[in-house]
Amino acid sequence: MLDQPPVNLFSHNKPDDTPWRSDGLRDFFLYRDLGIAASTGGRVIAQLVKANPACPPQQGTGWHRHIADFHIVMMTKGWARFMYGEQEHLVEAGDCVHQRPGITHYLFDYSPDMEYLEIASPAEFGTVEVEGPCPVPLPTPWPGGSR
Repeated sequence: MLDQPPVNLFSHNKPDDTPWRSDGLRDFFLYRDLGIAASTGGRVIAQLVKANPACPPQQGTGWHRHIADFHIVMMTKGWARFMYGEQEHLVEAGDCVHQRPGITHYLFDYSPDMEYLEIASPAEFGTVEVEGPCPVPLPTPWPGGSR
């Protein structure tokens, strides 16, 4: 019998328990794992995602969708502009977005201080690049002209 990963373990993660990583899905973001994937046996991931000042985006995420049963984004700092289908959404600190399964979207602009909490199930959800339903607005320049 194979060992099964532990599930529903108690987890308490402090800010210094896990480092910010640059090896996530997008190189222009930094990611910090909050220990939830390990404590749920891979059923759920909770991570902080923030702008990577060393690698400002040129064009955002591109049109894509996630293969996930559940996915929310809670903006904790700054702001981001998303296209969900053909509709633009400004997501600011304090806002929470439920990205329904399979929704086509594009994060195309964000502030240099942007940070959000991402919770998704399963922990290792997939991402599929797709053709977009409409043109995307241009991002605003960051201070100092970088972008």
